[in-house]
Amino acid sequence: MSIIERVISKLEKEVGNKAAKASGRSKSRIKSDKEQNPVAVPEFDRKPDNGVVLNAHLTDPASTNYIDIDLDRLNQLGIVTPIQGKTQIAEQFRIIKRPLLTKAFAKKNNNLIMISSALQGEGKSFCSVNLAMSIASEMDHRVLLIDTDVARPSIPNLLGFKTQAGLMDILLGETNDVSDVLIKTNVEKLSLITVGTAHSHATELLASQTMALLLEELAQRYNDRIVIFDAPPILLTSEARVLAERMGQIVLVVEAERTTQQAVNHVISQFNSRANDHFGRRHP
Repeated sequence: MSIIERVISKLEKEVGNKAAKASGRSKSRIKSDKEQNPVAVPEFDRKPDNGVVLNAHLTDPASTNYIDIDLDRLNQLGIVTPIQGKTQIAEQFRIIKRPLLTKAFAKKNNNLIMISSALQGEGKSFCSVNLAMSIASEMDHRVLLIDTDVARPSIPNLLGFKTQAGLMDILLGETNDVSDVLIKTNVEKLSLITVGTAHSHATELLASQTMALLLEELAQRYNDRIVIFDAPPILLTSEARVLAERMGQIVLVVEAERTTQQAVNHVISQFNSRANDHFGRRHP
């Protein structure tokens, strides 16, 4: 069993059997100048707005939520952290990130990177967090990790904090200021946005003009920012396919000896016509 497979197995046990207990032990804390209560949205009605506001708040910790990520816990899970020495998995993600960073600003929106898999349970969220952590160690880049897996959001569990308002709330018009949902962390160059309030029309929201404007702003405003999207499995949801159309690069996580070649080929065939695709096959 590979390093990544062992870590995923350990993580599944922690999240599945001890989620509540682990949350209580976590050192994570969330600070905010406003309540972050989930908003129930029974109907597909967006509040009218004048577009998405993306401004200096993105670099102002005082105006955002903040969490302390328990780096010791992540080390135990096998996730790359700034306090970690030179390890095999850290080296693996250094290799993975290099071609992505090389291409990140070669073309428009190439700094928007989607991480997905063909099927559920292949380790895409584990790889998303590791890639984000690895990029956060770069001298010349910052990274924003966005959870877009509406059905099974994993980033809060992986990093040890409670989910809160996020991407869906922006797209629903509950807020039009990204700083309301942006989470700064104790990893200096890493910021987060959760998926937010679950919604039955997530596909349509991701395909909306508001989403297009948000992605444009995220991609263009800062010349050092890499944006990573932890997306749902491509063969199981429509959200991932919609999101992929707006990405600059795509990394496909494949679990060795489990995912069939047919499934992988099916995923790749859906994007063969897109000249700016980048598929990074990961065989742990």
